[in-house]
Amino acid sequence: MALPVRDQIKYWGLASAVFGLVLWYLGDVLLPFVLGGAIAYFLDPVADRLERLGLSRALATALITLGGVLLFVLAALWVVPAMINQTASLVNVAPDYARHTIQVLTDRFPALLDEQSTLRQSITSLGATVQSRGAELLNTAITSAVSLLNVIVVLVVAPVVAVYLLLDWDKMIARIDQLLPRDHAPVIRQLTKDIDHTLAAFIRGMGTVCLILGTYYAIALMLVGLQFGLIIGFVAGLVTFIPYLGALIGGTLAIGLALFQFWGDWVSIALVGGIFVLGQITEGNILTPRLVGGSVGLHPVWLILALSVFGALFGFVGMLVAVPVAAALGVLTRFGVAHYQTSRLYRGLSGQAQAEKND
Repeated sequence: MALPVRDQIKYWGLASAVFGLVLWYLGDVLLPFVLGGAIAYFLDPVADRLERLGLSRALATALITLGGVLLFVLAALWVVPAMINQTASLVNVAPDYARHTIQVLTDRFPALLDEQSTLRQSITSLGATVQSRGAELLNTAITSAVSLLNVIVVLVVAPVVAVYLLLDWDKMIARIDQLLPRDHAPVIRQLTKDIDHTLAAFIRGMGTVCLILGTYYAIALMLVGLQFGLIIGFVAGLVTFIPYLGALIGGTLAIGLALFQFWGDWVSIALVGGIFVLGQITEGNILTPRLVGGSVGLHPVWLILALSVFGALFGFVGMLVAVPVAAALGVLTRFGVAHYQTSRLYRGLSGQAQAEKND
């Protein structure tokens, strides 16, 4: 006989509280394992497809690992150093951009920007702040990135965990399925299937969209001749998962830099703007509908709230698990609403009588 509902709620609530406490206290320790699990989850469909082509799981994992190593070497030799150099250069020239902006505004609006005006002082202080804080942030990031602990975590532990999880992914899923409570196993399987569908549509789809758009923005801006095109394209692609924010941030940065670099060359400035317009059209009409679909069910506001809350509570690990947890909560909420709308609490006695009459 199944446990009473009250006892089940108590046990599942206790398990959820223990999980939250473990995540709270062991966040830094769990970081490589969370990263490894995310990588394995992302690559599992690739391994499954290679298996359907006739490869063994071990060989499929080996091929995926080899491809990952090649991509890492390429990034380490070219992309990462170029991004660091462009970021450092952008931070250093921020005061020059501020002074140029002041000069342009002063020439065109002399009455607006006198020596003692608040706007002039704000622009000047903004340039100095970006330089000081940006340099401080860049130095901290570089120092952290080359520290021994972070190198071990990011470059060794997480990929090793990902390889082992990817190799045994199907076995782990089967073992977890065997441990499900028998009375609730069908419902849990359906809910996890819905959650997996949502995560696959969002994480894998939007990850691909971010990669495509980031690469497109970076290459197109560099071909136009815009300075710092690589770092701007990277930033625009990275935040594309929040609708319109990637194009807004990247477009603002790119057009602002284009106005400074190409002032008077309106064709080049128009090309920079056209790059982001074309990117938004392609994303909205081709990439997102084909790679993500319309059944994700994650509203942008819900996503931003989840990232903010989990990031504040659990730090970087919280931000990593924010999207999966938000997707799971969304599926559970829809499941609960559907059951609520068929319950006596929602329908009442009149609704129940009407349902019996229709039957």
